[in-house]
This record gives sequence, C-alpha cells and structure tokens, in this order.
Amino acid sequence: MPPIGLDPFDTPLFFALPDVIASGSAEPTPAPAAPAAPAAIAVPVIVRSPAAAAPGTGTPPRPSAHGGMGAVPHAGGVAFRVWAPNAAAVSVAGSFNGWRADAGPLAGEGNGYWSADLAGAKPGDEYRFVIRTPGGEVLWKNDPYARDVTSSVGNSVVVDPSFDWGDSSGYRMPPWNELVIYELHVGTFNDAPGGGAGSFASVAARLDYLRDLGINAIELMPSMEFAADFSWGYNPANIFAIESAYGGPGALKDLVRQAHARGIAVIFDVVYNHLGPSDLDLWRFDGWGQDGKGGIYFYQDRRSQTPWGDTRPDYGREEVRRFLADNARTWLEEFRLDGLRWDATAYIRNLYGNDGDPGNDVPDGWALMQRITRETDERQPWKLHIAEDLRGNEWITRDPGSGGAGFDAQWDGDFVHPVRAAVIAASDGGRSMAAVRDAILRSYNGDAFRRVIYTESHDEVANGHARVPEEIWPGNAGSWYSRKRSTLGAALVFTSPGIPMIFQGQEILEDEWFHDDDPIDWGKLDRFAGIHTLYRDLIRLRRDWYDTTRGLRGRHASVHHVNDDDNVIAFHRWDAGGPRDDVVVVANFSARGFGDYRIGFPRGGTWRVRLNSDWSGYGADFGDTPSFDTVADGEPRDGMPCSAGVAVGPYSVVILSQDA
Repeated sequence: MPPIGLDPFDTPLFFALPDVIASGSAEPTPAPAAPAAPAAIAVPVIVRSPAAAAPGTGTPPRPSAHGGMGAVPHAGGVAFRVWAPNAAAVSVAGSFNGWRADAGPLAGEGNGYWSADLAGAKPGDEYRFVIRTPGGEVLWKNDPYARDVTSSVGNSVVVDPSFDWGDSSGYRMPPWNELVIYELHVGTFNDAPGGGAGSFASVAARLDYLRDLGINAIELMPSMEFAADFSWGYNPANIFAIESAYGGPGALKDLVRQAHARGIAVIFDVVYNHLGPSDLDLWRFDGWGQDGKGGIYFYQDRRSQTPWGDTRPDYGREEVRRFLADNARTWLEEFRLDGLRWDATAYIRNLYGNDGDPGNDVPDGWALMQRITRETDERQPWKLHIAEDLRGNEWITRDPGSGGAGFDAQWDGDFVHPVRAAVIAASDGGRSMAAVRDAILRSYNGDAFRRVIYTESHDEVANGHARVPEEIWPGNAGSWYSRKRSTLGAALVFTSPGIPMIFQGQEILEDEWFHDDDPIDWGKLDRFAGIHTLYRDLIRLRRDWYDTTRGLRGRHASVHHVNDDDNVIAFHRWDAGGPRDDVVVVANFSARGFGDYRIGFPRGGTWRVRLNSDWSGYGADFGDTPSFDTVADGEPRDGMPCSAGVAVGPYSVVILSQDA
C-alpha cells in the first residue's frame, strides 16, 4: 500500500484528560485511590420536560470552565461535557439529583458540545445524559467518555482518576529488543471452572510466576466494558470504561502498579476498527442518523460496514478522531500502560482489510493511526504501538513523516504461518526448510524488531484452529510428537530475530482451542513441568540472563544451512559479534536424530551447548541425544570459515555459543 499521506487533521487533542494529565507531564502525580462505585441504580422510564434554567435559580446553565470530556471531578463538584450536535437540549440525571431528567441542565457551547458544573455531584455517583431531540424524543444515554459503568447496560459512574502509584521511580519499560510478551485473557488466565470470569486481581496473583518464567511484558486482550461477563473483548460497548466483571479501572491500575514493581510491562489491546455492536449507547447517540446508520460516531454510508457489525467509526469527523485519540492517551498516560496493540488495523485503513485496493481505502483511518502514533512518539517515545495488520505491509511500521502509519511493530503473519505449517505437517516430507528460512529472516523496513513473532495467539488457537500440540495430534496433545514439534516451533520464536510472544498456557502445553469461558488448567504445570522448564530456559537464553547469548537480542541473522532433504536448518545470530555474542542455532525438523551433523561456524574454537531440547529433563521420553560441546576447525562450510559436527535429536533444537 503506498503512503496515503500525512495527517491532515494535525490538531491538538481536545479535552484529552482531566487537568492532572492535560498539563503535559508524562505521568500523573500520585494521589489517593478513587472510592468504589455503589451498586447500579435503575433509570426511571418516565421523564420530565426540559428545564430552561438550573432548578431553583431562574438562570440558564453556564458552560463549565473546566476542561475534559465526560465527568471530570474538581474541587467544586463535577464538570460534565458531552458532544451531541443534533440535540435540542441535554441534561444530566443521576444519583446526586434523584434521577430527575430536568435537574442537571447543560449549556450549549455553540460547537455541538454541551457542559455545566454540577456542585452536588461527586466521585462514586451514577449518572446518564438525558438527550432531547428536536422531534421530542427523550434518550437516556451513557457517557461516551465514562471511566466506569455498572455494566454494559447499566449506568455511568463518576470516577476520580487519581491513584496511589507508590514509588514507581525504579521502573523502566524493558528495551524493545529484550521484550518477551505473554498474551493473556483476563477472564480465563487464572480462574476456576464454572464460576465467574477471572479478574485483574487474579492475574496479579500470578505475576511472580510470570516473572520467574522470564516474562517481562504481558499483553491483555481487550478489557474495555463489553456485553455480558464472558467475551474475548472485541465487542467494546464503552471504550473508556474498564470491564466491570474484571474489577473496573482501579483494579487495572493496581495490576499495572504490581506488574511494574516486578519489572513487567503491560500492553493493552484496543479496538478502533469497529465498536460494539451490542449494548452500544453510541448508536444514534443524539437521535440523528441517515439511511439506517448509526449517527454521529459512525460513517453514514458503505464505509460503516465491517465484518463485526455496521459500526466503523467515522474517522473523517474531528470529534470522533478526538474521541479515539483521547482514548489512546488515557491508557498510556492515566493508566500508565506501556503500549497498545491495535486490533485489525487493516480494517481501519481499508473497507475490506485489503492491500492494493485504493478504491476501498479509508484515508481518514490512515490519518487517525498517524495522529495517535505521532503524538505518542512526541510525548512518550518509549511506549509501544503494535499493529495486528497481518498483510505484510511495510508502510504500517514506517514513520509518519515519510507517509507511514507510525507503528513500532506489527504481528508477523509471515512468521507464524510457515512455522506452524512446518511443525504441524503430519509427514516429514511436508516440511519446507526454505519457508522456515524465509520466516526467520523476515523483517520490516530492515529492522527485525518491527515485528512480533509467535506460533500461538488468541486468533491462531481459535477461529477454526487449535493449540499447536492439538493441531499436531488432535486428541493427543500430550504425545511425544506434539511435545517435540510444538516446542521446536517455540524454540524458533525465541531464537529468531523479532519480539517473541507466547499465548497463555502455551508453556504448560494447554490444548484444544481457546474459549472465553474455559480457564487454563494449571494442573498441567505439574504434569508438564519439563515443558515449562524448557520454555523458561529458552526465554532466559533469549534475554541473555547468563551473558552467553547476547546475539539473540541482536538484529542480525544469517541462515547459512538449509537442508530440505534431511529437514535441518542452521542459522547464526549476533549483535556486535564475538564470543558470548555469536549464537548458532541448529534445528532438526525430522523424526531422525543425527550424531555428527556438520555445519559451518563463524569462528574456530570451542562452541558450548547452551540448550539441547532433547534433554530428558524436558520430557522423560525425550532421547537425551548427547549434544556435547564441539570444536570448530578451519574447514570452511556453508559460507562460513570454520565447521564442526553437532549432535541433534529428532524434532529438536541445539543452541551454541562461545565463552571468552
């Protein structure tokens, strides 16, 4: 896809956050935690006529002098502001004024926005906007900017955004070339079968486990308020509110605080390609709409249609762009999240998610992505934007200044699909080492760390697919074949250049396919302790814990040996090069082991085995192939100046490097 151009709407974010954030500081000042919200209060079905003046005063309401959208607490009460350009009148009804529709009138600001300061409101109060249309219709609507709701069909809640973060001065986001991401679904990551959904608190309870595994970044599947309590999260009803079943906004902040205390970054999944479609108060928010479409927040023509509903946001409206850009900044600044993973960006930039389809491109969507990524780079350049685009489009990770979308990395379909195919194929003859080579060497814009690589993600283990061990042998995911070949794929994730990612439970051989109501079976941590240990060892080598494999953090790779007849591949990884930096990886995709398989090495001398995945400690039935240290001599091979013999077991990987 050629560059669509720079953001023509390069204007400052409008009312992005309450005053404590809007000052421009990178992080908010610590303050006491917000109070808990009370239980939901039903909205009356009978409403009164709009008042022309504030009750008991005889004077018209005045616009709020405070910035911010939605409900913004301040010393004198709460400022309410909402965008409803087609409304005849707007008021706020809530627990602070007896849910009287005429008790909290807002003043029009002359630009489609309505606002007022209500002295009687406070954090913890519930409310809704009451919108009267020119035709006399009365709509009770949740706040589009609500920071909390009692449920997706409940009421909005006034939230004090301040939070006691404690002493976070020691936390720094890990360098991107050292990240190891663990994707998880809050509702099923650490939960008991048959009960309610898991929570942020239950995720926090396993942070020590993740740190021990070597994880230094968790990626949360969407946790904005969605319909019901069980969902993948890709149906956001209220994009500023945190899912109430997971614990709400305070619980997410506490998870971030606890993760940062352990050196673990938190990446948040956002959905800007569509909204809802269920429990969506944004639909015809102020009563207006055309041709059966959704009104002010959505396109009113064919551009509104997506595979998930008729709810593509209208990226051409400045107010909608502000809404989405404010949302991104809220997560990165108020919640101190370390990055955002954007769902299905191909459908933000093209009606059908295509490349090379200019007639269906959405230039406004491209401009929105540029706007948000550019602003993050200006304010917090260490924070990470990841695109799930999966079209191999290099413009996604190019700088906005050159016409790119500005993402820091993108999920790499050119890695996951050939690697999964190589380990899942039933016959050794069905594996392509050339395809594996190309997967290892793929990069975007010449930078391997512009991609996230994996063999399992929430998409790859559902939607007609299953976990890799299950795909290898359906119904027998614990078999020797499933364990050997699935871990061979994982070894490539941790030794190939890129940002590695695994999906929850992958390290304990979770099987079947991903359900949003089927918790991880943590009993497998004992049953497959060896597999867990193998993942831990791979992650520690990837992060160079022992100062022997620095090359696995480097950008450089050379696949110098490709043997399609025997299904063996070998590659060289390095950062600056030299002992304790250069790493050689030998991967055997064959059911046959080799006792003395000769490959090229970049230097002579002793090469030490740092990992042999055929070790019986990883599986009692593994072969314990004697993959000992080897000495490279001066015989050139594979384009390398030296060579040596390496023993490698069936469906196994051997990782070697040199001491000083």
